[in-house]
Amino acid sequence: MAIGLHNEGFSDALVVLGAAGLVIPAFARFRISPVIGFILVGALVGPAGLGALVPRAPWLYYFTISDPESIEPFAEFGIVLLLFSIGLELSFRRLWAMRQLVFGTGPAALVGCAALVGVALHLLGQSWGGSAGLGLALALSSTALVLPMVGTTSPVGRGAFAILLFQDLALVPIIFALGAMAPTASDEGWVGIAGVALRGGLTVVAMYVGGRLVLPRLFAQAARTKSPELFLAASLLVVIVASVATTAAGLSPIVGALLAGLLIAETEYHTEVEVMTAPFKGLALGVFLITVGMSLDLGAIARNWMPLLTAVLGVVAVKAVVTYLLLRVANARPGIAAETGMLMGSPSETTLIVLATAAQAQLITAATASFWQTVTAIGLTITPLLALLGRVIARRIEKRDGARPDTLDHAEGQRAVVFGFGRVGRMVADMLARHDQPYVAVEADIDAVTQARAGGYPIIFGDVARAELLDRLDLTNARALILTMDDPVLTVRLTKRLRAAFPALPIIARARDTAHAAELYKAGVTDAVPETLESSLQLSEAVLVDLGVAMGPVIASIHDKREELRETIRRTAMLERQPRIRRIRRTDEIRPA
Repeated sequence: MAIGLHNEGFSDALVVLGAAGLVIPAFARFRISPVIGFILVGALVGPAGLGALVPRAPWLYYFTISDPESIEPFAEFGIVLLLFSIGLELSFRRLWAMRQLVFGTGPAALVGCAALVGVALHLLGQSWGGSAGLGLALALSSTALVLPMVGTTSPVGRGAFAILLFQDLALVPIIFALGAMAPTASDEGWVGIAGVALRGGLTVVAMYVGGRLVLPRLFAQAARTKSPELFLAASLLVVIVASVATTAAGLSPIVGALLAGLLIAETEYHTEVEVMTAPFKGLALGVFLITVGMSLDLGAIARNWMPLLTAVLGVVAVKAVVTYLLLRVANARPGIAAETGMLMGSPSETTLIVLATAAQAQLITAATASFWQTVTAIGLTITPLLALLGRVIARRIEKRDGARPDTLDHAEGQRAVVFGFGRVGRMVADMLARHDQPYVAVEADIDAVTQARAGGYPIIFGDVARAELLDRLDLTNARALILTMDDPVLTVRLTKRLRAAFPALPIIARARDTAHAAELYKAGVTDAVPETLESSLQLSEAVLVDLGVAMGPVIASIHDKREELRETIRRTAMLERQPRIRRIRRTDEIRPA
């Protein structure tokens, strides 16, 4: 049967795929978060944007989404797949280790934020029932936006995930509680909460036992077929069945998705499942963000900007402060607590569900619900900006704490100094430690610093582009300086500055290629190591040997090529000596052809 050209599915798919394939890469080019990109696309193509012009310009029909509700199921599926992927990254052992954060800090944050917001709204004239409903709704934070930004393994991600996990578990009880608080409700509402808790607990236990028995066999059979389609179908089937099971028990579908991910994470198939489902998760989450943008009525926001701004700032401030204080009580570092607090400041996509429930229970009016729905949409939109602000605040706090005397002790004495602690910097540090060479590392990423300190590495937090930090490091007494940052411009600029200040200091720098190495030699490095050069030569050697070429001629040609590149660097940098670019080959690697 032929499908008409004016089919809504075509126009909606055009908008979604156009945003994913064209608009978002353009935003990425200008280093704008894709989260903001999808939300702005939603605001543009929604009923309050270009959609309002369709009656006057019918051709816009193909570039707008005429029925926002038609894509909501895909948006909800995106959130389900997000929680499923989070479960794949976890384990029951890790969840048990986080129990104090999940069931201690989590409920404290939810109740604390809800109480403060609710009391403030009651003082402004809202009824106690409406204040409780609004407080609980606005206390929730966005799982769909926060976790993709920080993950679940970073110091910020661990705290955020613990709080968000409890909020997701508490969503259905909150909805039942609001129903029980309705003016026309009876005691059956509270009985319903107890029933949901019982059914939910039994369902989770049954899924855990059944999943441990069935899932390994299911995925083993799918893997034996060597059919990617069948493996993908099995993965999506598990997610959907788990979500339907928890929904039938009265819990949220995202609880089932998380549990399914946890069960598969215990099998050897979790990596393949994660790879197979990742494209669906990304696209479906994009649809969710578009629906958030479509809920923004820019005209209404412009007419009521002052009360909306006050409401957004008030909610963000209360939640950020409460989360910060609770994480500090849980022994989180000040910078980590501050960044997590800012991330958790905005409302959640589930806030919209709780607001609708409160309105249906007649705890708040339709106008009040509409106002706070707009506040929620604005809060979701600015979440990436809150994340950026949180990182800035965390860096300032850690810089202040980084000036403690015990941190400065690391930088004193005759030792090497390593700038940057990514994969290259960590490898250099490991080799220095293996040969008992003292060193101190400097890194501007506070998460990397926290993880390195936990691993026992001597490292300080700081931005090496700042002159004050260079003064504190006492490079006059340093034995050598190693630049491992993946920032060619900063590396050259630092080399020029440090060579002028410390003429005798050995400076060894990571270079991207031979051209960058030549530039570094001009700037004054002692040695520059092009990271792509030796790997390319070794790859060429492996290829030639595997093709049957004799080892002797291969080694000779590799040596000649290395000499040729070395001479190119020397001429470009106008050096009087040959740069040291060579591979130290072990004798046991050289085998007769």
